[in-house]
Amino acid sequence: MKALSFPKSHRLLRPADYGKVFNDVQLKVPHRNFLILATPNELGHARVGLIFSKKNLKLAVQRNRIKRQVRESFRTQDDLPGLDIVVLGRQGLVGLDNEAVRNALNELWRRLKRKHQHAQPPRATPSKPAGRGTG
Repeated sequence: MKALSFPKSHRLLRPADYGKVFNDVQLKVPHRNFLILATPNELGHARVGLIFSKKNLKLAVQRNRIKRQVRESFRTQDDLPGLDIVVLGRQGLVGLDNEAVRNALNELWRRLKRKHQHAQPPRATPSKPAGRGTG
């Protein structure tokens, strides 16, 4: 069973971490209320960063509720690939209850995993180099 923690190593902490994702978006998963942007990292595990503006969620209590939901949903995903992920909030989040947010996020994680699998180049079987004939 996965430990019930959310260590700093699984979070985007510095502006440079966010900048890396925004400058090199390789996976984009849109939703009516969320947008996920992601780029591969070399860490072997996923990291997440959250951006929820006052324009879309006016009250701090609303922003904090959604952020808690996203962090919990991310934490319980045990098979996310090594990606740096930024989750952005869009308008309409304030009207969603916790179950609707949870369902939307589960769908987004599933779509992100599928897009990542399809974006990976197919693994070629190692072939023998073409030898030059001697005669």
